Amino acid sequence: MIVLQVSHVKKSYDTVDVLHDASLMVRLGDKLGLVGRNGAGKSTLVRIVTGQEQPDSGLVTWREGTTVGYVSQFVDPPERSTVYSFVAQARAHLETMEQNLRKYERQMADPDVYQDEARFEQLSTAYDTLSRRFQDEGGYAWQTDIRRVLSGLQFPREMHEMPVSSLSGGQKTRLSLARLLAAQPDLLVLDEPTNYLDTETLTWLEQFLKGYSGSILVVSHDRYFLDEVTTHTVELEQGVTTSYTGNYEAYMEQKVEARLRQAKQFAQQQEEIEKIELFVAKNLARASTTKRAQSRRKMLERMERIDQPDGDQAKVHLSFAADRPSGRDVLHVSDVSIGYAANLLASHVSFRLERGMRLAVLGPNGAGKSTLMKTLLRQVEPLRGSIDFGQHVQVGYYDQEQSDLDATKTVLSQVWDEHPLMDRTTVRSALAQFLFRGNDVDKPVAGLSGGERSRLNLCRLMLRRANTLFMDEPTNHLDIPSKEALEAALVDYDGTLLFISHDRYFIDAIATHVGILSKDGLTLYIGNYTDYREKLAENERIREIEAGTGAKSTKGTPPTLPGKVQSGVKPDQQEQNATRRRIRSSDVRKAQEAVERFEQLSTACEVEMEQVATALSEAAQNQDLTRLYELEAQLKSLAERHEDALLRWEQASLDLEQLERELAAQDLS
Repeated sequence: MIVLQVSHVKKSYDTVDVLHDASLMVRLGDKLGLVGRNGAGKSTLVRIVTGQEQPDSGLVTWREGTTVGYVSQFVDPPERSTVYSFVAQARAHLETMEQNLRKYERQMADPDVYQDEARFEQLSTAYDTLSRRFQDEGGYAWQTDIRRVLSGLQFPREMHEMPVSSLSGGQKTRLSLARLLAAQPDLLVLDEPTNYLDTETLTWLEQFLKGYSGSILVVSHDRYFLDEVTTHTVELEQGVTTSYTGNYEAYMEQKVEARLRQAKQFAQQQEEIEKIELFVAKNLARASTTKRAQSRRKMLERMERIDQPDGDQAKVHLSFAADRPSGRDVLHVSDVSIGYAANLLASHVSFRLERGMRLAVLGPNGAGKSTLMKTLLRQVEPLRGSIDFGQHVQVGYYDQEQSDLDATKTVLSQVWDEHPLMDRTTVRSALAQFLFRGNDVDKPVAGLSGGERSRLNLCRLMLRRANTLFMDEPTNHLDIPSKEALEAALVDYDGTLLFISHDRYFIDAIATHVGILSKDGLTLYIGNYTDYREKLAENERIREIEAGTGAKSTKGTPPTLPGKVQSGVKPDQQEQNATRRRIRSSDVRKAQEAVERFEQLSTACEVEMEQVATALSEAAQNQDLTRLYELEAQLKSLAERHEDALLRWEQASLDLEQLERELAAQDLS
């Protein structure tokens, strides 16, 4: 069933074509990702889809009765709204329905109404109809749904009665997203929903959207998120859309295959055209062959020409190199506390950074990641502890706040003033690598977009030629091609990198180590983000097994630091590896049993709910108020049990998938 159809939409601003031929289709249950570089027109297309703007030509067609949710509709909350009440407004119709059900019950309990058979029959019929509709729309679980969404987006119960006006800008953005998710429209339209979310919240959002029964249209530069959530991809390039089946990874594979196929077909056709043209040139003037030559020429005129594949659009080109290498020991942090006089963020932070390491620092929003980086750079003084850099360490710093840009300068002067010994041509060439070409170099810094500021700062960082890079959210404001260019440059960089990022795809591509910052310090894990998540899951299973057997728990065991990894395997490590091998198969079996158990439980609840709903209708018709109240309470309890079973089934299914992947990986190794 088609929910939304966009057909051949065009849109221009001041004679500049933004959308030339944009089309897409969203079916019921589709989760569609809209991708394209910054400035491609994605936001314009979203505004047209949501009715904020009208196309110059083309059609936008909706299935009748479709409800649409778009986060910008909820940015400004009413005054005096609390966190809970603001989100609950998304389900206000259910609250009204519940109030009407209670009103019907009170009226039917009235002795005068009870004696009036016709009136009671009218009320009981209305009650039965409304009760079924209330159940069908999830009325018995709507408050549970709201609490679930608030919890997932980091609004615990103690925040539910806080006034919305007291929240930060990032919290208000998350609250707007919570209200949108709680509304459960037929089509969710999400524009960069992963901004301002930490990795834990992103993981929750991905699981929520994967299980969402409606359709989704999402614009995002977060490739990890797109891979996890989307089932279809639409690329918008030069105002034209191209649709692909599958997530972001599948789209990239199909795009490469399509380009190679087109290039091959183009080459074959060009070879054929060359042969025909040569035949015509040789034979047109000869009486004996002129007719054949004329026929070939007509065939050539009628031939449908295959376009040559477009070359890549302008991309950022960068490379990081150091003037000289650092010593082996780059940084040693010992028992450092970070924060401010009245706000201690983290204590007992200790770790070592060695040449060539690429350490990703993760943690929830507000944990102090940026403060840690500024403390290491002595922009903020540590509250205690020592920070020691090694020999020949030259640090280049990328600040996500871009606070060191001079708004009074142009793009060219910002860079040239920092490197006065460079000639103008060299500076312009460097800027051209970051897509500042022609008159772009004369743009005032104050007028740059977020993406342009990010590219300018990357250019400045590249020209520093530092052997150690500190980068705070370097992929913010970058489109996917620019992120990929940055990844490639950092993979080839032979220096040392310490960076903060919420971009899990980026972390997977870059990191050799992951550090999790909490109030109690920094815990190091060897590997990238995926390795870190697998290690967490494995440690949790081992703790559960050891807790069940009375063995000593490994919780709190200090991580292995770089430089201390032993070449041999210790006896206790051998025993632990053997334990892991033994429990993996049993873990898979237990997970399979859990999936089946919760699936059976949810099915049983559904059967009971149907039976109770039927009995409820009969009680209303029989004017049995006592039975009516009992059945309603029973139905509400069943709905809550059903919701709990579904949540447990969902989690068990995810656990099973993860275990099966790990078991397969172990078999291969």
